[in-house]
Amino acid sequence: MVQLITAVVKPFKLEEVKDALREAGVAGITVGEVQGYGRQGGKTETFRGAEYTVDFVPKVRLDILVEDADVERIFTVIGDAARTGKIGDGKVWCTEVPRVMRVRTAEMGSEAL
Repeated sequence: MVQLITAVVKPFKLEEVKDALREAGVAGITVGEVQGYGRQGGKTETFRGAEYTVDFVPKVRLDILVEDADVERIFTVIGDAARTGKIGDGKVWCTEVPRVMRVRTAEMGSEAL
């Protein structure tokens, strides 16, 4: 079975995570800029002496397709590379992907990775 690992991390950690994934043998990732908040509920900033609340914090979302056997290893790679130890480091989760196809070759399942 193929799994989709999704990670939401701090933007400045993207290069570190990407390099760690490449070193771990991950062939491809999809990256997008996203916004959201977790337990912290956003953040407060000061601009020209005025305090204001930012409801949504900028993050980066990574989507990676992997084999079942690689899920734990890739979770560890992402966690180690993205961790700062401070609030807002992000989340990593996986979802089963019942079908996947490489469009160019029409390969299905694990062969499509």
